[in-house]
Amino acid sequence: MRTFDYLTVPPSLQATPVTNLLLAIREYKGRQALWTETRSDLLEDLLETAQAQSVGASNRIEGIVTTERRLEDLVTRSDSPRTRAEEEIAGYRDVLALIHEQHDYIPVTPGVILQLHRDLLAHTPLSFGGSWKDADSQIVTRNADGSTSLRFRPTPAHLTPDAVARLCETYDDAFRSESCDPALLAARFTFDFVSIHPFNDGNGRMSRLITVLLLERAGYLVPQFISIEHLIERSRDQYYEALAQSSTGWAEGTNDEAPFVRYLLGIILAAYRELEGRMGAARPGRERAVDRVRDVFNRHVGKVTKAMVLDECPDLSEVTVKRSLSALLADGVIRKVGAGRQTGYVRAE
Repeated sequence: MRTFDYLTVPPSLQATPVTNLLLAIREYKGRQALWTETRSDLLEDLLETAQAQSVGASNRIEGIVTTERRLEDLVTRSDSPRTRAEEEIAGYRDVLALIHEQHDYIPVTPGVILQLHRDLLAHTPLSFGGSWKDADSQIVTRNADGSTSLRFRPTPAHLTPDAVARLCETYDDAFRSESCDPALLAARFTFDFVSIHPFNDGNGRMSRLITVLLLERAGYLVPQFISIEHLIERSRDQYYEALAQSSTGWAEGTNDEAPFVRYLLGIILAAYRELEGRMGAARPGRERAVDRVRDVFNRHVGKVTKAMVLDECPDLSEVTVKRSLSALLADGVIRKVGAGRQTGYVRAE
């Protein structure tokens, strides 16, 4: 049976790549109070944008999609779900909003996890919301020829309640004793949770919601303003690769958590860096838009498309982005490459 021990940090998680990530994340966390005091209006705008991105991205990762217009209607609660996919989306919206508003009062216990799963599926006709899985599951890989192969076998159904209970207990012990960095603890818990795979459906979405909950409980508020789920969606291949690398030997306790931990900590750090970029770019009028678009080029190596700029600056209109790109072209900051659908821009040498 798999054992959990967060009071002890294995050597691979004390290595330089992990410690450097943790130090950088802590540094950014220290700036949160200043941003809250000086840019509260901008943070309020970012909160709305990030929530929509998180709801859309986390569901798209699982193949649950709707149109951008319908997504906006659901997130703003201006309309009710019309399809099964929209019912799933509405559930994620509700749980994410609850976590953002009440994270300090949501303990990490099996009962609470069941309640969050119940709420996740509350808009659907599914009857197993709020219940542990009742059948063994397996994670398979689809091969290029269309065949499938077994990649990972999660915790059997009959052992799942006890596994989640032990997972929550060791998390609580480590959190209270402060024996493990809270961001590292969140990454380790998330990995073990998704490896247990405790539900018949919704495991991926629940793992991302729990990541947000653990971070915000520990004072890392960046998921409220920059969508962690959106960053995961944009790097989903790396996500699944890191998960696969860390899963080998998990049931026997011989696996290495480091690949997944490094990946998730990297996502958290990327979110903080993006938040800092948006804080620094908060200037009035046209100058603000141009500088924000310039910052997108500063964060990327290689070609940047208009779609990428719109993706990273969702509150800017397409017209504003076009004007900003034209201004940067005229100033010689960037140059245009490609044509038609392949059009992009690169930083000028």
